[in-house]
Amino acid sequence: MNQSTLFGKTSKTSPKDEVSTNANLLIRGGFVDKVMAGVYSYLPLGLRVLQKVQNIIREEMNALGGQEILMPALQPKEPWMQTGRWSDPGPEVMFRVIGREDKEFGLGWTHEEIVTPLAKKFISSYKDLPLALFQIQDKFRNEPRAKSGILRGREFNMKDLYSFHANQDDLNTFYDQAQKAYAKIFDRCGLHALVTESSGGAFSKYSHEFQVLTENGEDIIFYCSKCEYAQNREISEYKTGDQCPKCNGVMAEGKAIEVGNIFKLKTRFTDAFDVKFTDENGKQQPVLMGCYGIGPSRVMGAIVETCNDGAGIIWPAAVAPYDAHIIPLGEEEIVTELLDEVVEELEDAGVSVLVDDRAATVGAKFADADLIGLPTRIVVSSKSLSKGGVEVKRRREQTAEIISKKDVLTWLQK
Repeated sequence: MNQSTLFGKTSKTSPKDEVSTNANLLIRGGFVDKVMAGVYSYLPLGLRVLQKVQNIIREEMNALGGQEILMPALQPKEPWMQTGRWSDPGPEVMFRVIGREDKEFGLGWTHEEIVTPLAKKFISSYKDLPLALFQIQDKFRNEPRAKSGILRGREFNMKDLYSFHANQDDLNTFYDQAQKAYAKIFDRCGLHALVTESSGGAFSKYSHEFQVLTENGEDIIFYCSKCEYAQNREISEYKTGDQCPKCNGVMAEGKAIEVGNIFKLKTRFTDAFDVKFTDENGKQQPVLMGCYGIGPSRVMGAIVETCNDGAGIIWPAAVAPYDAHIIPLGEEEIVTELLDEVVEELEDAGVSVLVDDRAATVGAKFADADLIGLPTRIVVSSKSLSKGGVEVKRRREQTAEIISKKDVLTWLQK
């Protein structure tokens, strides 16, 4: 991709109506465009990041045994009436629309009301269980505090997984497996997420959130820095300085961003839709459920909140929109020839590159490279050639070095 034709431009100035770091850097870097509070368009750079996060999640959900489906965002009133959630929480959360003949619909902020009757159509015997279905889809929430960029949107991207089980032991086993899969997802995305006990509501004593510590976090958690046991402040039995109940560490307080959560729903929704199966003895039994949510757009925002410096974003390699930012300086034939050779070699090896071919100053190109935050910057110039090759620098490092052209691919692969 040549930067001169890339849709979306960088900006030196921060948007006046944004207070969050993620929105500020994503808008300035040309990743997203704000339509209104809590609603953003994803430009080519931003969409590439979002899709990489989605694909990491998809790979781990497939490995967990999940089967991907896609359910409607526009949902009828009736199943929500059946669970009682049309009125509680009702319009406090759900956007509603009225169609022809005054028929009422809602825009989905979650999908238990759709997936449960869907699963009922295909579950009749114990042989049909366990079952795990997931989707990646945009959802809608009548959010009163849409001031955190893509961390808290009125329209947001969401992966929700729903599991169906014949008994509590099977649900518990899958729940533990899902918790491990979530930890792997966040690790692959460059986030260190603490498994945090939170309220299980009417379903169980605890559910579990995945919280990333950051000074810009919206949640407060108490956690042990030694074993990383953690509880959300809303339910915490501990305070700063208390001894950790799991080890001899000390509990600390910290701000954090929630990037995922998992719940044991048990029969909350299968009772509402009368979902049962026939067991080995021919008796009807209730199906148990679990639900597991990750917001890819929220993960993307959390990465920006935690992976940045004064100059811009620092994308982890696994989710960066491109692997390398190549900056040619000068129009000498020897420079353009070397540029073509480097780009061809990298692309043949599967390395994605963004080439800054704009007619801009050296300072502007370097500043934009730092703002966009690709993992590696490669400078091709007559100066670098006179020193033996090309100049390379990793985004997280302060100093650059000169290496020969033949060593660029090997250096990148390190």
